[in-house]
Amino acid sequence: MVAYILSRILQAIPVLLVVGFISFAMFAYVGDPVTTMLGQDYTEAQRLALVHTLGLDQPFFVQYEKFIWAALHGNFGISYRLARPVSELIQERLPATAELALTSAVFACLVGIPMGVFTGIHRNSAISRLVMIFSLIGVSLPTFLIGILLILIFAVLLGWLPSFGRGDVVHFAHWSTGFLTLSGLKALILPAVTLGLFQMTLIMRLVRAEMLEVLRSDYIKFARAINFGHALKNTLVPVITIIGLQLGGLVAFSIVTESVFQWPGMGLLLVQSIGVADIPVMSAYLLLVAVLFVGINLIVDLLYYAVDPRLRMDRRVLTGAR
Repeated sequence: MVAYILSRILQAIPVLLVVGFISFAMFAYVGDPVTTMLGQDYTEAQRLALVHTLGLDQPFFVQYEKFIWAALHGNFGISYRLARPVSELIQERLPATAELALTSAVFACLVGIPMGVFTGIHRNSAISRLVMIFSLIGVSLPTFLIGILLILIFAVLLGWLPSFGRGDVVHFAHWSTGFLTLSGLKALILPAVTLGLFQMTLIMRLVRAEMLEVLRSDYIKFARAINFGHALKNTLVPVITIIGLQLGGLVAFSIVTESVFQWPGMGLLLVQSIGVADIPVMSAYLLLVAVLFVGINLIVDLLYYAVDPRLRMDRRVLTGAR
């Protein structure tokens, strides 16, 4: 198992280097940091001093090497827009995005998997058909429209939930959370449902399809009295794949939801940075998303071994053949 983990990490290194190269190319060739940081009125001496400070007068590959080395140490440079270290901005915004993504993922799994199992076992019932109609709505509507509709209903018309912001948060060292305050929990509901609704319907439909396929198998028909346990276990491998990829997508593509609800996370920071070509922030976001997907893929591969014994058997056979 340790050798397998190490091999997966080694395979991920070229991927991260390529992403780092793309991020650096953005940093080097997109936008004008001198004009962004100094404005329109500056002297030639000021321009040359800033170019030297940023290291833009050095050869391309020297800059790339320093960029990768600094990124490995958590240093992504200075934000052009805010004139602050990007690592500090990430440290401030990451808890909000992580909290939103985690809540959305839990919502999608806790609702999507049971609904998929129910509609798979009771596929001809009226409730199952109603749920499938609802799932089509969740898949078809764009995220921003779902967010606006939820704001209109629950914030404007009913006045039950706030329409923007994160509410009150509690700080623990460098981390902040809204889970421990009532206003924080209320502020989290609408954006979490908006972000997780598509994933929930996707998981539900996948579980239903896999459940129907497994229930048609001969060995499941033989064990009909315990079809839930047998069938659900055999549907978990593709479901784990989707859940893993969707969890990464929740963090990577929370931009729309955070913009609609003005949620102070990484997605909103990225939108604000794109508007002024704040390349250090954009590059850091791209690198973090790449690391996140690599880590999630590793976790998904490890879960395969826990869920599907055939993978363990195949690996033992291969090891024995050597």
